[in-house]
Amino acid sequence: MLADPADQRTLLTLADLDSEVARVQHAARSLPQHKAIADLMSARKTIADELVAYTTQTDDLQVSVRKAEADLVPVKARLERTEQRVADGSVTDSKILRSLTEEVGHLKKRIAELEDEQLEVMSRLEDATAHRDRVATRKGSIEDDLRAEVAKRDEAVAKLSQEAKDLTATRGPVAAKVPQPLMALYEKLRASTGLGAAALKAGRCTGCQLQLTLADLDTYRKAPANQVLRCAECNRILVRTPESGL
Repeated sequence: MLADPADQRTLLTLADLDSEVARVQHAARSLPQHKAIADLMSARKTIADELVAYTTQTDDLQVSVRKAEADLVPVKARLERTEQRVADGSVTDSKILRSLTEEVGHLKKRIAELEDEQLEVMSRLEDATAHRDRVATRKGSIEDDLRAEVAKRDEAVAKLSQEAKDLTATRGPVAAKVPQPLMALYEKLRASTGLGAAALKAGRCTGCQLQLTLADLDTYRKAPANQVLRCAECNRILVRTPESGL
């Protein structure tokens, strides 16, 4: 392929712009906030599952506390009635009175057992509630950190996106100067190698950074100025400059 040397040198400007766009895009993909957000989202899911478990446990224990309270009501009411019968002198039969007195003892024992069970359940509820609240606080802290990281990421991405847009806007007029056949070759090579053109500098391709052989350099030296050279190592368009060392 033949192309005006000035058009070939324009490819170097274009390659610099494309390299900058690629750098900005890579920077946007490589922001540390991406990993931080992924880690925080994973932590949020774990803590959310834990919060659901402790909330369910707390709800179940609240039901148990209400049941324990309800179980005490009829027993205490019966004790009150029995003690009233014993105390008011309405029962004169000694056997019945002895039976009622024994019942009072049994009822008090039963109440003590139910109150112990109630206290045990209330203690478990208190512990579960405290743990649930601690988990909820940790979840809130994680979500605060997540929102902060997302805000930082969005700000950084917006800045890099604007930089990429500015570079792309600058690239347009530069690309328009390059003849279509040369531009098509450049874009094809850029798609496959990431860099469509590179300068030949001091006998080295600045694209692959390899020192070219003396035979290749001799071939390039003898080539017409308008011949589009290709690097023998990486196949990129090789643009001659005053620093090529030919």
